[in-house]
Amino acid sequence: MSNAWNISPGLNHVGAYQVSGAPYARGSIDATTTTSVAFPYVTKWVTVINHGPGDCKVGFSANGVNGAEGINSYFTVGTPSTSGSSNVIKLDVKVSGVYLLGSTNVDVLAGLTSVLAYRTSGSAGSNWSGSSGVG
Repeated sequence: MSNAWNISPGLNHVGAYQVSGAPYARGSIDATTTTSVAFPYVTKWVTVINHGPGDCKVGFSANGVNGAEGINSYFTVGTPSTSGSSNVIKLDVKVSGVYLLGSTNVDVLAGLTSVLAYRTSGSAGSNWSGSSGVG
């Protein structure tokens, strides 16, 4: 009997994104140097919380947050206000990891799909290359 029909879900498997994501949480990350947060499955959404001090660069490759080859492909989650609140951003993205740089206290929360993380691998390597606008 053939098992050709038994294929695991890929990046475009709609059903994996229609259901609630499995919880993932990692807290108190010191990102004073480039820090990778790898997810075991592709995400449905990712939330980054910067407790500071310092702004936190967030990208999808080490090249992106480090500005390799003159490419700055990241966004910044700013320093918390003086009232003690945190700066938060939620992204609806399908990624296998994020890269952080700049803050000493960052939390990352995510909703995970059933799509294995290696499904984001391509000719540029796992996740995204850090190419212009993608980083």
